[in-house]
Amino acid sequence: MKKTDILITGGGIVGLATAWRLLQRHPGRKVLVLEKEGGVARHQTGHNSGVIHSGIYYKPGSFKARLCRRGYTEMVAFCRENGLPHDICGKIVVAVSEAELPQLETLRQRAEANGLQGVTLLERGGMARFEPHAAGLKALHVPETGIVDYVKVSEKLAEKVRDLGGEILLSRRVESLRTLPGEKIVTAGDAEYGAAFFINCGGLMSDRVAWLDGVDPGLAIVPFRGEYYDLDATGRSLVRNLIYPVPDPAFPFLGVHFTRMIGGGVECGPNAVLAFKREGYKKTDVNLKDMAEVLANPGFRKLAGKHWRMGLGEFHRSFSKAAFVKALQRLLPDVQGSMLTPAGSGVRAQALRRDGSLVDDFAFAEGTRSLHVLNAPSPAATASLAIGEEIADRYAKMTG
Repeated sequence: MKKTDILITGGGIVGLATAWRLLQRHPGRKVLVLEKEGGVARHQTGHNSGVIHSGIYYKPGSFKARLCRRGYTEMVAFCRENGLPHDICGKIVVAVSEAELPQLETLRQRAEANGLQGVTLLERGGMARFEPHAAGLKALHVPETGIVDYVKVSEKLAEKVRDLGGEILLSRRVESLRTLPGEKIVTAGDAEYGAAFFINCGGLMSDRVAWLDGVDPGLAIVPFRGEYYDLDATGRSLVRNLIYPVPDPAFPFLGVHFTRMIGGGVECGPNAVLAFKREGYKKTDVNLKDMAEVLANPGFRKLAGKHWRMGLGEFHRSFSKAAFVKALQRLLPDVQGSMLTPAGSGVRAQALRRDGSLVDDFAFAEGTRSLHVLNAPSPAATASLAIGEEIADRYAKMTG
């Protein structure tokens, strides 16, 4: 049996950042990361739009607000120090109707409360200076937003973990957990690992891992697939950087938007449809166990009963390119369906409480010599280095 001081499950950006921060804090301690896939950053980390978020959306004082702001600064510094391509290009958040103006003002106030620098309210003429083809009544210009490739960030973090003596083992799916006096026994594949402390950064599987540890997470992960399109050269000429809508405050999703990518090109999307498999990146991906688990969840049934119209609209856009284009045209009237080609998709691990409410903040739970990260969707990639510090702080308090 392989022995270690700290065992982390999950080789996404949060798990890798956590391993790195722990090794920085505790030189000489053995840190082992188990990743069930054949490489790091294969799920949420590797399927997002690569935005370095500024922290404008999040309730002041929340984990998301605090860790995103700190994480933004740390992520930019990390990219600079390690020569990783990134661009702090800024974005605009656009209100296209009178009904959206109060929420735009709420975002402006949150920007101020969260310490964002340089956020300005733009009238129509001011919007044209940044995004001349965008429609809308007013907008916020958010200069601290950027773009990066989070897979490359994760690969650099993995390199740093190994440089500090940490170990990352691939193709190791955690299947069982036992708690013995002074030790956690983790079974992954055909091997067992003994650890003094266990950290769950399992993303889409985080609630299941918590149950393996005997911890009631108080929530369930519901997978939502987000589908994207790429713009052709003509479409790309309509977008300078990033164009976002005013989000619906009832949902944690930001709505369809336009994002210039660090590797070139412009993506538009995503929608947000229920995925029929936790790691279901295609419309045809179905897992009967995953589907049954969601449909049997009383919280999901309450959520669906309350928001079924919105859900049907998202599914309609999933299967109708014309409907997707219509949604995009609210922000960019000149975009046409002929400019769009299907791109990749991502699956968001959205935590849902039993009462049907969506968890809108990062969530953690403690077990016996264990810590579980139970909700870490966007902006977790931006905030990952700060989340790693938060986990390292909690580890220190729990272990004395």
